[in-house]
Amino acid sequence: MNCVVIGAGSWGTALARLLALKSYSVRLWDVVPESAVEIQELRENRRYLPGVVIPSNVLVTNDLAESVHESELVVLAVPSHAIREVCGLLRPLLPPSATIVNVAKGIETETLLRMSQVVEEALEDTASRIVTLSGPSHAEEVGRDIPTTVVVAAKSASAAEKAQDWFMTPRFRVYTNPDLVGVELGGALKNIIALCAGISDGLGFGDNTRAALITRGLAEIARLGVAMGANALTFAGLAGVGDLIVTCTSLHSRNRRAGIALGQGKPLDQVLEEVGMVVEGVRTTKAAYHLAQSRGVEMPISGEAYKILFEGQNPAVGVANLMLRGKTHEVEEVALSSAQGTVCREDR
Repeated sequence: MNCVVIGAGSWGTALARLLALKSYSVRLWDVVPESAVEIQELRENRRYLPGVVIPSNVLVTNDLAESVHESELVVLAVPSHAIREVCGLLRPLLPPSATIVNVAKGIETETLLRMSQVVEEALEDTASRIVTLSGPSHAEEVGRDIPTTVVVAAKSASAAEKAQDWFMTPRFRVYTNPDLVGVELGGALKNIIALCAGISDGLGFGDNTRAALITRGLAEIARLGVAMGANALTFAGLAGVGDLIVTCTSLHSRNRRAGIALGQGKPLDQVLEEVGMVVEGVRTTKAAYHLAQSRGVEMPISGEAYKILFEGQNPAVGVANLMLRGKTHEVEEVALSSAQGTVCREDR
């Protein structure tokens, strides 16, 4: 099978290697010509995935037309803010039956659209061929064959099952999930909570604080997801709590590393420069803040993250704001049932 991975960052490189080990013919497209030549010659992506050998059946190129030609599988592994632009370049080149698998996790800031919606707008007549791959999957571990489990979601069950077959290996297990909305939102919004977990670590707080952020972060992710039509159970799965835990606890996580630096008092511009790769949670925080406002959904952790990132709020003030919020129930359904019960008893 011919396949192409668009984007030679750490995740794109790891997935190109995974597909190549299944004996597929793989092309890895790099936007930077000099970088493509270097990776092709060295068989290693020293900038983004050092120490991982790239198999010989991966052709690394800067020629997009050559990359996409006759590909049955097109993997979009570019940052979320570049998806629309890259799809515009792909549109006249895309084979008519190719399955498109997006692995970027984010929300488009300008439109508040999920990534599959952006792809569908930019590549017309592809809705049934778009798949999202998400879940707890650091490239640094996938590139070294450390067992990993992910989920694929799509409007079309057959497209999701194709992707499941193409990506499944003895070290990379793939589940399917029909909840495209939930899978995409879980993958995008967990980056905000990971930034906050990092800020907590940078402030010198401990495991108790991180556990609280993960737990309450999941609650607000699910709250927005359900408001947008997602299945609440999705957030108890790989694209929800699974991805959230790994991103909030691992030093492979760019978002957590960025958060640690912010908590230590470094300015955002310096933090992003030091990380050296895209920190998706920054843009996603802005998108989620406006999305929650437009939907009337309460997301207190994301709201404090927005103030820290874009309004210059001191991280310690954000923590105090969260801790001193008005009293409430932990589980919204319990609060609702209790209130309804009170009304019923009073009506009697």
